[in-house]
Amino acid sequence: MRRDQAVRAAVEQGLISGAEPIVALLDVAGIRASAAALRAAFDRVTAPGTPVLHAFAVKAAPLVPVLRLLAAEGLGAEVASPGELALARAAGVRAERTVLDAPAKTVAELREALALGVAVNADNPQELARLDALTAAAPTVPPCGLRVNPQLGGGSIGALSTATATSKFGVALRDEGARAWTVRAFLDRPWLTRLHIHSGSQGVPLELMARGVREVYELAEEINAAAGRHQVDTLDIGGGLPVNFASDTQTPTYADYARLLSGTVPGLLDGRYGLVTEFGRSLLAKHGTVLARVEYAKTSGARPIAVTHAGVQVATRTVYDPVSWPLRITAYDPAGAPKSGPAVAQDIAGPACFAGDLLAENRPLPLLAQGDLVAALDTGAYCFATHYSYNSLARPGVHGFTAPARGPVRFATVRTAQSVEEIVAESGGAHPDALLEG
Repeated sequence: MRRDQAVRAAVEQGLISGAEPIVALLDVAGIRASAAALRAAFDRVTAPGTPVLHAFAVKAAPLVPVLRLLAAEGLGAEVASPGELALARAAGVRAERTVLDAPAKTVAELREALALGVAVNADNPQELARLDALTAAAPTVPPCGLRVNPQLGGGSIGALSTATATSKFGVALRDEGARAWTVRAFLDRPWLTRLHIHSGSQGVPLELMARGVREVYELAEEINAAAGRHQVDTLDIGGGLPVNFASDTQTPTYADYARLLSGTVPGLLDGRYGLVTEFGRSLLAKHGTVLARVEYAKTSGARPIAVTHAGVQVATRTVYDPVSWPLRITAYDPAGAPKSGPAVAQDIAGPACFAGDLLAENRPLPLLAQGDLVAALDTGAYCFATHYSYNSLARPGVHGFTAPARGPVRFATVRTAQSVEEIVAESGGAHPDALLEG
C-alpha cells in the first residue's frame, strides 16, 4: 500500500516525468522496521548485557542519508574501502561502531583505520604482518581480528559464495597447517582479539551460514584454551541473510536466523563473547523501488516490448544473470495508478545499447503502452546505489518517502539525479587535450 501511494505521489509531485523518466524510491518506515527486527531478533537470543554491534554493510547502499538513518536506528557500519569509510564518517557513524573488512587493504588504509579507532579484520598472514609493524608504533590499538574461511562449500550463486575451498577471502582453515598457524598467530599477538567469518549471502542456505558460525566459535574456544585466557572476546559473524525476491513476504527473517544460531551454537550467545553482524541486502532490498517511464511500446517477432529507462545501469546483476537475480515488475498507468487488464507476455527492456538489456523477458503483465510506468521491486540494495555507467547513463535521483495513514506522501532527497555536466566532469572533461599534448 505504501509503495502504491508513493508511486502516485511521485507522479503528482513531478519526481518522475517526461523530463525525469527514472527515479528511485526508498520506504523510510520499511527500513526502520527492518533495523528494529534485526535488533529484536538478537536481543531475544543473547544473554543480557552482551555487547552486540549490527554493522550495516555499506556496499549494499553507499548513500550518506541511508547510513545516517541506520545509525539513528542503532546500527554501525561495515566498510570495505576508503570511500566507504569516508561515507560512514560523513554520516556520523562513530569509529568504535565501524568495522573495516577488505581483501586488499593498503598500508595507508590500515594506518588510517588504526589512527581513527576503527576495528580492523585482517584477511591473511601478509596483512597481519603489516599490522604487526603498525600496531608496534601505535599509541593505542583498536579491536583487531582475523578473517577465516571454514571452506564449507557454496550456495546456488557461485560468484557470491565466500566459504568455498578456493575462496579469495580469509585464512583457509582446512588447508594443511592453517588451523595451527591461526592459533599460533593469536598466541603471538595479545592485541588480536576477534575472529571474523562471512559465509552467507544470497543463495546460501541458513544452515550453511550457521555451520560456519559454529566453526568460528569452536576455533575461538580452541584459541582461548591454548592462551589460558579469554583472548578472543568478540566474534564477527558477518551477514548475508538471503532475500525473497518472489513476493512481498520477508523470508527468511532475522528471528529465523537468530533462533537457528541459538540451537546450532548456543555458546556463542551465552554472554562470553561480544557479537558483530554485517547485514546489508536484507535490511534494504524490500524497501526500494526503481520507477521508470515507458518511452516506447513496440512489437518484434510478435512479442510486445516496453522500452523503459531502467536497465543494466540500475539492475546490473539481473541483466547479466537473470536466473539468479530475477526482479518483480509492477505496471502503473501514467497517473501512477496500478494498471489492470489481461496479462500479456512481454519484454521489459532498458535503455542501453545491447540486446540483453532486459529487466524481464516474456513476463506476463497488463499490456504496457507509451507513457505507462514500470516499477522494479526489491531494489533497495545494490541496484540504484551501485550504478553501472554503460552508455554514460546518468545515475537516477533517489528519494526517501514516508506515507502516513492520513495526509500526503512526503519525499526527501537522498541523492539528486546526475547531470550530463557531472558525467562529462568525471569522464575527463577538465582535460580534453591531455592526449594531444607532447
